[in-house]
Amino acid sequence: MPVIKIGKTPTQETQCKKPTGLFGRLTLWRMNKSHSKLTDWGLTYTTVELRFTALDVGCGGGRTISKLAAMAAQGKVHGIDHSEESVGASRRYNAQAIRAGRVEVHQADVGKLSFPDNTFDLVTGVETHFWWSEIAAGLREIRRVLKPGGTLILIAEVYKGADTIASRLCERTAPITGMKMLTFDEHRDLLASVGFVDVRIDALAAKGWITARGRK
Repeated sequence: MPVIKIGKTPTQETQCKKPTGLFGRLTLWRMNKSHSKLTDWGLTYTTVELRFTALDVGCGGGRTISKLAAMAAQGKVHGIDHSEESVGASRRYNAQAIRAGRVEVHQADVGKLSFPDNTFDLVTGVETHFWWSEIAAGLREIRRVLKPGGTLILIAEVYKGADTIASRLCERTAPITGMKMLTFDEHRDLLASVGFVDVRIDALAAKGWITARGRK
């Protein structure tokens, strides 16, 4: 989770962005646990069909990949992350599905995806887009690899302007952590600006959770 707790060190903040080493493995374990309910909530705002080919960007510890693979039981799920530690954790978490040829996990940056145009029915990003070096560039690459009519959904537990302790704290520490906090409206405008259509933003105000989705 991206919540920057009082007293959190720069090293810990870096681990949320790009986990490494032992502390990174612990961070990924915590992410798998703490992001599960958020992911379940966010996925209710999109459709995952049985034969979908899906991509999870910033796959972290791999639990979202597992959820998608269970839903797209006759399809295939790919995961990418720029952290070698995250790729290893995701591969371990999804080892059985990888052996069955239903999941692949690779180290890659969202700004330079190796997949051909028009590959995926669905792309997900859970607790990740605010860490990207260039959010618009990442969104353009995602749009490129989506099939016509395919969907992107971003899911996060903080956003700029949310009336929660976590969101307010992340806003205050953003100059230090590098988090790129966006408002409700900025999420919508950014997706539209790179060419997504049918853009919709939904939030669970009590928790500060948000989903941003658009179609190619």
